[in-house]
Amino acid sequence: MRFWKSLVAGVAALTFTLDGAANDRTCGEFFSRLPNVSWALCQTAQLQASEGRSVRGRTIYVRDVRPVMPRLRVLVIGGMHGDELSSAAVALHWIRLAQTEPEQVHWRFIPALNPDGLFDQPARRVNANGVDLNRNFPTPNWERDATYYWEVRTRKDPRRFPGRQPLSEPETRFLHDEMMRFRPNLIVSIHAPYGILDFDGPTTPPRRLGRLYLDQLGVFPGSLGNYGGVHKGMPVVTIELPSARLTPRNVEIQRMWTDLRDWMGMTLAGADDGGQGPAMRR
Repeated sequence: MRFWKSLVAGVAALTFTLDGAANDRTCGEFFSRLPNVSWALCQTAQLQASEGRSVRGRTIYVRDVRPVMPRLRVLVIGGMHGDELSSAAVALHWIRLAQTEPEQVHWRFIPALNPDGLFDQPARRVNANGVDLNRNFPTPNWERDATYYWEVRTRKDPRRFPGRQPLSEPETRFLHDEMMRFRPNLIVSIHAPYGILDFDGPTTPPRRLGRLYLDQLGVFPGSLGNYGGVHKGMPVVTIELPSARLTPRNVEIQRMWTDLRDWMGMTLAGADDGGQGPAMRR
């Protein structure tokens, strides 16, 4: 019996060591790549490996911050475009704020949805297949509209290639599946560098978050806002930071967070649905 207890303890210790080593490697990558991200900030985030993998097999990390009895579920996404480094950095800062400011919200963070693009040298907007993930979601008439928009409106801009078919990419399939599993009451997608606030969905949008004011950009074939907000009834707040390479000051990151929570409290307070979430109509 003593032998088996020692063996189990040894395996547990080894597992802890391996998890710690994996976390160190992950934080080493984020620390070396992202602006205004310290080693301590990444360690505090306690990122967890999900089942999601990128085209090149990189792990897509997540972090859940959940109170005992949550009333809302909010999904926060950074790094959908790999060259928007500030978006992943702000997501990590917000994980820290979610941990230090308990409330009745189950937060799920995906700070770097496109790790291949993020860690490329140089970083790239698209994933390793050359697909713009924010044009790869299955909006109605995708086959017609996404191709037309890319060929005619963008003149086949390689940075905005929507893929050969919707959900062709492992990263968008992972996020789509997370939306189905988590059933968020709100999605917050962090981008850069337009310096505005965009919104898609069935409720009243926030007028401002920090220094970012509402200036809706329109609806694009295959975008997350179009798919989640317009067609699936999940409000999508899209934050466009002013710079892709530089994060806002910490006080501004805090202000955006506070404004978001205040808007949620006023607008989504009645969204408690017993854990069912918005209906994902197929």
